[in-house]
Amino acid sequence: MTTIDQIIAKKIGSWMVGEWPVGNFCLCIIALILSVILCGAIGIERERRGRTAGLRTHLLVGVGSCVIMIISIYGFPAIYVEGTLFDRDVARLAAQVITGVGFLGAGAIIHRNSGTKGLTTAATIWIVMAIGLACGSMNFILAITSTVLIIVVLTLFRKVEARINGRAPLIMLRAKAGHPIVSKLLELAAKFDCHVHDLHVDLLDEGDMEVTFFAQANAAEIKTNEFVAALEGVEGVISVGIINSHKA
Repeated sequence: MTTIDQIIAKKIGSWMVGEWPVGNFCLCIIALILSVILCGAIGIERERRGRTAGLRTHLLVGVGSCVIMIISIYGFPAIYVEGTLFDRDVARLAAQVITGVGFLGAGAIIHRNSGTKGLTTAATIWIVMAIGLACGSMNFILAITSTVLIIVVLTLFRKVEARINGRAPLIMLRAKAGHPIVSKLLELAAKFDCHVHDLHVDLLDEGDMEVTFFAQANAAEIKTNEFVAALEGVEGVISVGIINSHKA
């Protein structure tokens, strides 16, 4: 089956300037520019959310993946043995990119103060790698369509996620560093039969720590005031406040 991308690549690849076959060079330039635009769009969304892996990280991963895919396709000469042409496996370098970027994405999760923070950013790092490979392999329409879908998921689906969470209040807690605040927080969450998620810990310049998290009820609705009062009674806690509450 012939795809539209293959037809486009074939037409552009056949361009000639005099005796110079410039079509493949033009394809490479288009692939690089497109990877910058598409991966940059996802990186901007992460940058606006204040994530550590923002615009530059996503651009480097996406463009790097595109370059490696181009090298895999055009960078190695065909092999002839006794007049017989042996096909090259152009996917070998791409397979190594997938493995390497997987470790990079894992780093975005590991280098967080809470266990699961950064999962979405790790996923976007992985997807810009895939978009870069799509651009480098001249699958332009696939890359554009994928980027549009990812932007929709990252923006519009946040509201869907908020509705699924129900009345989960976002709570901000400030405490003195050096106290086992997180363990005490989890003990109280179990006592009030609620699930703590999106837990994030930041160290402040004053030597204090700031903890933000959502408290989702497992059964009945959380008695927010009682939960906050219990948190205020924990040793080392300076203040506790509710930033907002998702309304069903």
